[in-house]
Amino acid sequence: MFLKHLSLTHYRNYQRLELDFQRRFVLFQGQNAQGKTNLLEAIYFLSTSKPVHAQQEREVVDWQAIDEPIPYSRVAAELCSGERTDTVEIILTPRGDGINFTKQVKINGVSKRSMDLLGLMPAVLFLPADIKLVDGSPSERRRYLDIALCQIDRSYCRALSDFQKVATQRNSLLKQLREQSARPQADSTEAQLRFWDEKLVAHGSAVIARRHNFIGQIETIARERHAALSNERESLALYYLPSFNPGNLHEVDFAQIKDSPLLPEPPAGLREPLTAATVAEQYLAKLRSRRAREIAAGSTLYGPHRDDLRLMANGRDLRTYGSRGQQRTAALALKLAELQVSTTSTGRSPLLLLDDVMSELDEHRRSTLLSALAGVEQAIITTTDWEDFAPEFRTQAQRFSVHAGTVEALAA
Repeated sequence: MFLKHLSLTHYRNYQRLELDFQRRFVLFQGQNAQGKTNLLEAIYFLSTSKPVHAQQEREVVDWQAIDEPIPYSRVAAELCSGERTDTVEIILTPRGDGINFTKQVKINGVSKRSMDLLGLMPAVLFLPADIKLVDGSPSERRRYLDIALCQIDRSYCRALSDFQKVATQRNSLLKQLREQSARPQADSTEAQLRFWDEKLVAHGSAVIARRHNFIGQIETIARERHAALSNERESLALYYLPSFNPGNLHEVDFAQIKDSPLLPEPPAGLREPLTAATVAEQYLAKLRSRRAREIAAGSTLYGPHRDDLRLMANGRDLRTYGSRGQQRTAALALKLAELQVSTTSTGRSPLLLLDDVMSELDEHRRSTLLSALAGVEQAIITTTDWEDFAPEFRTQAQRFSVHAGTVEALAA
């Protein structure tokens, strides 16, 4: 995957911008709050169809767009994969209520669904804020898994979307039962719950099995990357923790794994591949045995929406015991592993987008990271200081200076 051209119109602090890329490595240098990160976020927007730091898509529209006859924002790119060239674009236009925007996706000039963008221009993005993958809430880690897997496997994205729709319907029924102080003894109620249980299990089991197997794929690579970055001082382990025993933890205390901040090497069962059928059997049994509890809560208590991922170093939970440097190193190792698994799974190397990654790394970690870029087809990197990169690396890179929403190409 190679990004040839990026075009921005009224995106964040860019009114108009046209950039051509010719080299594997691209460096954007500028002080903070000048627009470097916005460039990476625009590329990632085209990859995932979701803005990175915005709660609503209208937040990415440059406020000066209001001077246009029709305020709008446009992000577009031309990309190459092998001998194939594609153009992708996202256009945001106001709906008329002054608040919300309509999103239009085009691929090679033809209107498409947002889902059709997934996997077309795969990208792995590392931001300083990605430390939240380690110290943040479970929802942050679930979101990471979902974005990574949706770019690799569209069937996963469909299963996730279907699960979310079914969970909404099932939650509505559970709330009705709670409010009516009903019990699922009645035939009609029992039939309704069985129907939604089966739908929930069918889609949720596919999500859980895929997440579990993905973690198994990336852990070996992440462990190697983490060992190299930490100068062999730490051993990383990843624990994917569903909200119920999915069928691979019969030999261990599942509750202990979920709750203990200190753990030895992961039990063997955690590394065995799972099938959706195996998960479905356990999932359905869990729902039936906890039906009264879910009715009392008026909510679905078990499923991929309650899962978590724990990152451990030398048997200690990095969320609880990790320093900021350790957490940052683990998050970076995870992203580098994702890059390699995505390449293996799809046959295409994703774009690697690194935002100010060098600022908090020591010399050893910087050198190790740059060595890891050897197999990357294209990496786009931001920095505040040219000296963060060795002269040899800078001569290989296409360099740009960023200041107040303007980008200037520098001589090679």
